[in-house]
This record gives sequence, structure tokens and C-alpha cells, in this order.
Amino acid sequence: MKSKTEVSEIGGAGKSTKAVWGGEQITHPYNATQTPIVVSAAYGYDDIDVWYDVALGKSPGFIYSRMSNPTVATLEAKICELENAESAVAFSSGMAAISGVLHTFLASGGRVVSTRDSYGGTNKIFEEFLPRMGVEVTLCDTLDHEAIEREIARGCDVLYLETPTNPTLKVLDIKRLVAAAKRAGALVVADNTFATPLNQNPLALGVDVVVHSATKFLSGHGDVLGGLVCGAETLMEKVRHYREINGASLDPFSAYLIIRGMKTLALRLRQQQQSARALAEYLCTEPLVESVNYPGLPSHPGHAVACAQMQGFGAIVSFVVIGGMETVKVLLPRLQYAHCAGNLGAVETIYGPARTTSHVENTLEERLALGISEGLVRVSVGIEETEDLLADLKQAFDFTRAQLRNDSQSNSKNTQTERRTEVEI
Repeated sequence: MKSKTEVSEIGGAGKSTKAVWGGEQITHPYNATQTPIVVSAAYGYDDIDVWYDVALGKSPGFIYSRMSNPTVATLEAKICELENAESAVAFSSGMAAISGVLHTFLASGGRVVSTRDSYGGTNKIFEEFLPRMGVEVTLCDTLDHEAIEREIARGCDVLYLETPTNPTLKVLDIKRLVAAAKRAGALVVADNTFATPLNQNPLALGVDVVVHSATKFLSGHGDVLGGLVCGAETLMEKVRHYREINGASLDPFSAYLIIRGMKTLALRLRQQQQSARALAEYLCTEPLVESVNYPGLPSHPGHAVACAQMQGFGAIVSFVVIGGMETVKVLLPRLQYAHCAGNLGAVETIYGPARTTSHVENTLEERLALGISEGLVRVSVGIEETEDLLADLKQAFDFTRAQLRNDSQSNSKNTQTERRTEVEI
């Protein structure tokens, strides 16, 4: 059962159409054309037997909004349409969704295999929280598929994948790793936040459970937190039970905002990806840039795999600047059409270094061990005009180069003055 409400599937429609109509081809109260925000904590029944059947899930309906809610159920049905999933469970945030899935399917004595290159919050669960539960965690080099396969073969309960990765945009071969996991009898979980269901459908590639931070591209407006998990009903029943008891349920107003945002996902992503490609190509020519990460570039190590398993390359670009954090501190404040903030996927372009965004929870030493330098900047490309974003980034780099050159000359003059003073003395 997808959710505890009556929904109508829309079959072979395109993804943009599903983003608009998925879960909403039902009659709303008062014949409203938009999904209502149902804020009731509880739902009353005069017939005790009917109430009992609903409580046990034998009949459709709602009894308490921590367990299920009509607005939230519509959102769950919508992500099911986009990911072609049987069932979905909504959480109060992306991290609540990730944590909920891992705690649902792992217990003391279990083993999870993943990669070093994952979102900082996820990494903290692997490094700090799961070991406390007695779960063995093995993190492999992200692009060493052979090492990942060897660790899976040693015994694995859950294989956790994130592709493209945050913030270095590495791409994992999902089909290959799923095959290794199935040989070992492991459950495969994939974070599909960066790709979105428009660009990548992990369930179709053999993954068992897909996770989204709905805070990001799905909502698209930087004004709500939410997480979504989807897969087979037999698995989602377990995830739903964990959420109901642990309480990290999504509230109906947040669900409404995510539903509204998802309706324009295809339009937003089309413009965002166009600009992301243009920014990535420009960054490859910028003298102050050491390296550029974007799966859409033919030079990207995962480009061929991305072409095989993705329908688009996403709207996230990251790059490493020469000079590290000192360069970042000059560059980012100069941007005019960008927020410097710890979010992504919004209509506005957002820049930020890893140490204040994706890996703020990690120490400098931990970030360096993960291969994340202080000069790495993540760009979440918005829906602004491509030409405006390019011009803005170019002027920021022009200013930064000039500023660093002036600082270098000033430091050189100061050093020479100090030396002359020492000689005179």
C-alpha cells in the first residue's frame, strides 16, 4: 500500500507530468484543486470496529498524524510516481530519513559497507553513531569499485551508496555494486538527492531503498525541511514502523510546501543544468581553479557511467581554488547573484566551502582524510539567467586575482622593508 489514502496512478505519463499530477488525481474536500493542509493531530471514529481496522492498517484512513496524515500521504504518493516505487515514507528532514533507514535495517552485530565520500552528516552516522550500536562500518575509497566489492563479499547487511557524491560529485556504478550486494544478500540503499528522480532512478537499477533530502531540489525554494524514503512496501512497512515509534514524522505544512515545489521540478532543473554545464566549462579555463567536478564534463572520471545511468547531470558543481581558504574568503563575498549558505537545490544560486556546508560536522583533519581540501567550493546553481551567473562568477574571479596579486606585492614590499631595517640596525 503506497499510503493510507486513495490515490490514482498515472501510468506511462512523463516525469514532468507525474511531478505535477502524481498522487493528486483524487477528489479533495470542497472540490479544491490543490492538496489541502490537514493539520489535525487525530481523526475521530464513531464506529470502534472501523477505528480498530484503520489503526491496524486493514482499512484505509487516518488515526494520528505521527503515523499518517492526508497531506503527507499525497507527498508520499507523488515520490512513488517519480521513482516508480510501491511505497514511500516521509520524514522531518533528510538526515532523519537517512538515520531512520540505517537504524531500521541495521542492528548490533550487523555490517554496513559504504564509501568515504559521502555527505558529512551521513559520514558522522557511520563514524560515530553506528559503532556505538555494535554495527561494523567499513568505508571504502569511493572510486575503487573492486575494493567495495571485496568488502561486500566479506559479509554485508547494508550497502549504502550516494551518487553523485556530496560535494565532490563522484559517480558510482550502481548496477555493478548492486550485483555484488545481491550476491552477498545485502540490502542496497541509495541517496538520490543530487540526481533527483528526474535524472536517476536507482530502483530501476536494482537498488532496494531510495532516500531523498526533500529539503533540496524537490522542494526547490529553500524554505522547508523534509526527507523521503521509497521502495517496496515490505521494506517501507519496517521503515514506517520505525518512524512512527521514533517520531521523526513530517508535518503537513512542510509536506504541502514540498508538494508545491515538486510541481516545477522539471522546469527548474532544465535551467539549472544548462547553467551548471556553462559554469563548469568556464571554471575549467579559470587560472585560479585547480580542478572542477561535474559529471557532465567529458573529462570527469565518472562521465561514462553517468551517461549510462543518468538522464541529466544535475545542477551541482564543485571546484578547488588555488590558495585554499584564503582565496575562498576573497572570492565568495564578491558574488552578487548568490547566497553564501549551507543549503542546495533552491531557485537561487548558492555557494559555500565544504567546511561550512556539507562537512561542517567534520574537523579539518577529518575533511582532509576524506579528500576534501579547504579550497573546495560547492555551487548549487539556481534558475537565474545563465549569462548573469557567468558574468557574476567571472567578475568575482577577476577581483580575486587582482586582490591576491596586490596582497602578494604588499607582502613582498613589507618583507623588503623589514630586511632593509635589519641591515641598517
